[in-house]
Amino acid sequence: STLMRSSAASDVYKRQSRFRDMEKESTNLQEYQLKDSTVVGQNFYSYGKLKYLSGKQVCEMGVYLNPGNDKFYKAINSEIYVDKTELIQYTNRVFNTMQQNVCVSRPRRFGKSMTANMLAAYYSRGCQSEKLFDGLKIKEDSSFSKYLNKHNVFFINMQEFLSRSKTVEKMVLRLNRILMRDLKQEYPDVDYFDEEDLAESMQDVYQQTGCPFVIIIDEWDCIFREYKSDKEAQEQYLDFLRDFLKDKSYIHLAYMTGILPVKKYGTHSALNMFDEFSMIYAGPLAKFVGFTETEVRELCEKYHMDMREIREWYDGYRFENCEPVYNPRSVVNGMLFGSIRNYWNMTESFEALQTYIDMNFEGLKDNILSMLAGEHIPVNTGNFTNDMTTFRDENDVLTLLIHLGYLAYDSTEHCVYIPNNEIRNEYANAVSVSDWGEVSKALKNSADVLNAIWNQNEQMVAQGIQRAHFETSHLQYNDENALSYTISLALYAARNYYSVYRELPTGKGFADMVFIPRKKFPDKPALVVELKWDKSAKGAISQIKQKQYCKSLEEYAGNILLAGINYSKKDKEHQCMIEKIVK
Repeated sequence: STLMRSSAASDVYKRQSRFRDMEKESTNLQEYQLKDSTVVGQNFYSYGKLKYLSGKQVCEMGVYLNPGNDKFYKAINSEIYVDKTELIQYTNRVFNTMQQNVCVSRPRRFGKSMTANMLAAYYSRGCQSEKLFDGLKIKEDSSFSKYLNKHNVFFINMQEFLSRSKTVEKMVLRLNRILMRDLKQEYPDVDYFDEEDLAESMQDVYQQTGCPFVIIIDEWDCIFREYKSDKEAQEQYLDFLRDFLKDKSYIHLAYMTGILPVKKYGTHSALNMFDEFSMIYAGPLAKFVGFTETEVRELCEKYHMDMREIREWYDGYRFENCEPVYNPRSVVNGMLFGSIRNYWNMTESFEALQTYIDMNFEGLKDNILSMLAGEHIPVNTGNFTNDMTTFRDENDVLTLLIHLGYLAYDSTEHCVYIPNNEIRNEYANAVSVSDWGEVSKALKNSADVLNAIWNQNEQMVAQGIQRAHFETSHLQYNDENALSYTISLALYAARNYYSVYRELPTGKGFADMVFIPRKKFPDKPALVVELKWDKSAKGAISQIKQKQYCKSLEEYAGNILLAGINYSKKDKEHQCMIEKIVK
């Protein structure tokens, strides 16, 4: 459910005013243990221990050890915040058990960092977050108070450390030094056996204080994305994580998040103690991957957006025992900006996709074209080694695209497909600039073909379809189904204006293709397309009328164009006939 925090700003200013009064009265070093406080002069909560030094308020929280809750505060006070706090129910359930090591992988823009910030705000001793969770679902759970703000939390963004280091070895050394610094600042009175050994020092703190650790690692897989081909650096990093996290009695929860699942090398995984939840198997965490259909419907009602169009553009991810899942960032942008468009390319260019679909594996290009036309393709995900360079065949490429969010996975049928229009646009952009021959040209020219249909220029439509005609190893051009792939490419630009349906039940049968204008384009005519193989375009038009394919469009108030398209096997040419129905 969506929470709006409209009164938060005024609460902040009230607390700031109270602290300014306290500052005036404070001249010496004083220490306050406050349950309800806000850092003066900044727009975020910093519930916890505060100090006043020469009239200045200082928050006692580490940079990496026991961070504050300011990032979570920012999230829940955004205009749109969808409550995903029930994830804490799961982490509490596995806390200090054999299942305490959790690795969650999702694509970019799917809220990974926001979830990590939420967990830090909940577990960290460096803040008091109870009031931040007021009205959120986890507050009603029986385990809420048991673990709230009672643990030493190390929050590590690996990308931050990697970007400041020239090698992985130097990154590991820097990470050890900085975490050790925070540990000693937080616990200066602990008798450390070896102040250069982070794991040993964490054990010392646990033995002498009884306070266990929670480890939260964001962007855990950045090494595998930035050092794609450096196997030695990857193994060095995995060995560090294993030594840091595995079989440590003082760690009661380890939560890692990134794009890729845990890397496999050799005959085993260095981090085989982790339970993994990914875009292939999300298990009990499926509803936290993105926004569920129920959550999106509530947002559509609030922001007066068309649910059908939001579904076509941002839906498509499916998991067992979970309602459909949507891309959260794109949904939020669509709601806030009041515009349904491609937001994916705001954070990543299509060249990232192009690199993989241009790989020279047998059947890969054919399968991409089939999915562009709406097909589902079988895939074997079992051999993927969870990196971005080891590809044995097209299955490994398709599996990586699942993890990157460019494909969705049907775990029941073990197949992949393009999830929505937003992602389909990325494929079209990538293919159009690749060397895919006539296919690339067809995508570039699809707007011209669409205009030709609107203008009822039958000859130009036939020529455009002819240019889109392609033959592949497994899609032989010998039936109406193969012809529909060609039409999908030739009319690809229509997806910008229409909702496209294949085999739509209408009248006394199924129309091959029906294009219904999106709400923002009421001036465009609806299109009913019937395909024929080695027959006649005129016969296709007659079938549309005889079987009353337009009956399902009775409520549509605009004009309708009927398009009959035939491929002559003898002449190896396409014919087109177009008729207009005026309402």
